[in-house]
Amino acid sequence: MKIAIICTEKLTFPPINGGAVQMYLEGALPMLSKIHEITVFSIQDPKLPNRVTDKSVKYIRLPASTSSEYVQGIKHYLTDDFDLVHVFNRPRWVPFLSKDLTCAFSLSLHNEMFGLNKISNELAMNCINRVSFITTVSQFIANGVKELYPFAKDKLHPVYSAVDCSIYKPIWDDDKESNRSILRTKYGLQNYKTILYVGRLTPKKGTHIVLDAMHSVMESHPNTALVIIGSKWYGVDEPTDYINSLKSLSKELKGPVIFIGFLTPYEIPKYYSIGDVFVNFSQWKEPLARVHYEAMAAGLPIITTNRGGNAEVMEEGVNGFVINDYKNPKVLEKNIIHLIDNKDLSLKLGTNGRNLAEEKYNFNRLANDLLKLFESTK
Repeated sequence: MKIAIICTEKLTFPPINGGAVQMYLEGALPMLSKIHEITVFSIQDPKLPNRVTDKSVKYIRLPASTSSEYVQGIKHYLTDDFDLVHVFNRPRWVPFLSKDLTCAFSLSLHNEMFGLNKISNELAMNCINRVSFITTVSQFIANGVKELYPFAKDKLHPVYSAVDCSIYKPIWDDDKESNRSILRTKYGLQNYKTILYVGRLTPKKGTHIVLDAMHSVMESHPNTALVIIGSKWYGVDEPTDYINSLKSLSKELKGPVIFIGFLTPYEIPKYYSIGDVFVNFSQWKEPLARVHYEAMAAGLPIITTNRGGNAEVMEEGVNGFVINDYKNPKVLEKNIIHLIDNKDLSLKLGTNGRNLAEEKYNFNRLANDLLKLFESTK
């Protein structure tokens, strides 16, 4: 089949600046392109050529000073020579892009994009009627569409994201030459139990609650540290009022708090090895943060909130703990202390998580899930 894959107007592809959509696609693309002829459309970036064919995949990167400019540019290239056009996360584009075309269309949803603040009822129904299938990154996202548009039920297919375990060394792989040893020495963390946070630094991610919890943790356990990786937005490492407030809060803590800032997806895998416990304290209804897959691959026990789809990759007491009282730093504090006081339990949860990542959340499974759906459109 000849397939066009349409990335969003937010970030380029491949994910040199990050992005869950981009990383989802990058992991699946090698398998997809062995079987099908793939053209990937994304926005331009000065670090990448605008046109290139690499390993049988054609990349077309277009101007995107506005969303409209980008979509108009894509429309110019779409013809019925394509057998399938797969659109990422932009249901409102489907009716426009598919106009005057008879080839199949499909949609991949990574956020709640069918709310009235995102798309009109008319456009939403046109999109659902036009696509052959809709993949979602979690059951939570699928359920949201089904509640709004029950007739979409049979077209919805959760296809969970994945991680390449070969580039994440588990934290027990610790010798003098390991990333864990090198990084913990670099940041002076050799004698600390280290809590790791990875994610964008915005209030809805709950970073301030993590700091609040760590205040008490460090009071009772002075040999603990907190490492925060992330920035306000992908590829950008600029201060904001919120980030400045986090840094002010960190100065009140007794133990080390290290802000590493933005790291590209190619830099970040080794940094997971710096931690002993991973925390994600999302306050919003998260579609399903891919940091969970990454933490599992690194063999870290996970503490997360029961918000959106996050809990769908968690097995309570198996690869970590899920917190319902998501606004309460005391509950987070209790769970952190439970793990750092119980080394064997932490190791068990981390080992189980690594096994889950290897067996269930790998890119071969993801690509095969997509291939089956692609084949169904013939």
